[in-house]
Amino acid sequence: MSSAHKYTYGHALILSGLSGKTGAARLAARAALRVGAGLVTLGTPHEAVTEVAAQITALMLTEIDTPEILSRVLTDKRLNALCIGPGFGVERAVEFLPHALAAKRATVLDADALTALSESETGFANLHENCVLTPHAGEFKRLFPDIAAKLTEPPTKGPAYSKVDATREAAKRAGCRVLFKGPDTVIASPNGRCSINAAVYGRAAPWLATAGSGDVLAGLITGLMARGLTPHQACETAAWLHTEAARSFGPGLIAEDLPEELPKVFRTLDL
Repeated sequence: MSSAHKYTYGHALILSGLSGKTGAARLAARAALRVGAGLVTLGTPHEAVTEVAAQITALMLTEIDTPEILSRVLTDKRLNALCIGPGFGVERAVEFLPHALAAKRATVLDADALTALSESETGFANLHENCVLTPHAGEFKRLFPDIAAKLTEPPTKGPAYSKVDATREAAKRAGCRVLFKGPDTVIASPNGRCSINAAVYGRAAPWLATAGSGDVLAGLITGLMARGLTPHQACETAAWLHTEAARSFGPGLIAEDLPEELPKVFRTLDL
């Protein structure tokens, strides 16, 4: 689009952890930028600003030390997507989550934010329809212990309770999208809509089982929502791209490779 500019493609905010724990947020931010968000800003505590600044170039940086500062930053309506959780710290996430959710932006909750949510006294009450939860099996069990228990119960009649059933039930309870990670990643919306991204058999990518790959997935979803995709579309597209980037790179993959492989994947598409 000839009249487009960077804000046409959205502005994503990725919240960073404390000093020594900023790598996860930087992975997510790089992925959000590579997938096409017009701008991506890392919201970084003061103690980690130098550490993060030394590692980034195209990404933007702003100091966010307190939940109140986050609320102030989010008054900028151009910030249309938010990611909280990667490397963030559970205790900090407990404090920041209410402020992050109150802004009603498209919001990805990953990693420490999911653990904080599972420990929250208000439960899912503050979640809204533009939220995405991205649990792996352990986090899913903490968030939805009774639903997870159904998955391990021996079936007494058919059809057996499946991961699809569990993710749909979780999405309905949470009132938002749930992306239940795994080789068979299941994405469900509160209305029952469900998608599966199967990285198995000929499409298997076992080298995705590496530190930081989930942070990249969270960043992809955030970047795609910044671009204007609905939460469900963003989850579907991000999960597919995540697997395709891993398959394109092959064995030896580390998380840093995933965002850098995306241009190669895009070139194979008939867009």
